[in-house]
Amino acid sequence: MDPVKASKRLAYVLRHGPDSIGITLSPDGWVDIDVLLKAMASHGLRLDRDQLMAVVGGSDKQRFAVQENRIRANQGHSVEVELGYAPCAPPEVLYHGTASRNLSSIFAKGLVRGDRHHVHLSPDMDTARKAGARHGFPVVLQINTKDMLSVGYQFFVSDNGVWLTAEVPPEFLITLET
Repeated sequence: MDPVKASKRLAYVLRHGPDSIGITLSPDGWVDIDVLLKAMASHGLRLDRDQLMAVVGGSDKQRFAVQENRIRANQGHSVEVELGYAPCAPPEVLYHGTASRNLSSIFAKGLVRGDRHHVHLSPDMDTARKAGARHGFPVVLQINTKDMLSVGYQFFVSDNGVWLTAEVPPEFLITLET
């Protein structure tokens, strides 16, 4: 079993394509581990419970949550789920990493969630830089969350520390690194 391949497939199934292996997520994104393992095996990825737990535990970004006999992705869904995160006050600034080729669009439209439920923000520049590097030459943007809160924007934090919001208009963005 290749843990990187297994993690990517697991993330895809639990965030975007549960139907790709014939499973259904609960309204809050959970699926029974035994159901998941059986469905994944019938679609070419055979994992036992120990291997699955190794993938979950080895995820550097802690993408997955396990509760009792259930598993879900912490955030990043394009399928309809309600993760149940309560609004909370973020630090005064957060960061977002992107590729430099996206800057003109971002400063025209802001950060938009696209097919996902939320825009993902990082609490530190290093994490944002790594996220941006996945898509090309990285650029780090600073988000003025203090001002966003003052005009009514809501923020949520996932179990693995990723900050979430519906959008970030351009007036709350500053380019830090190019």
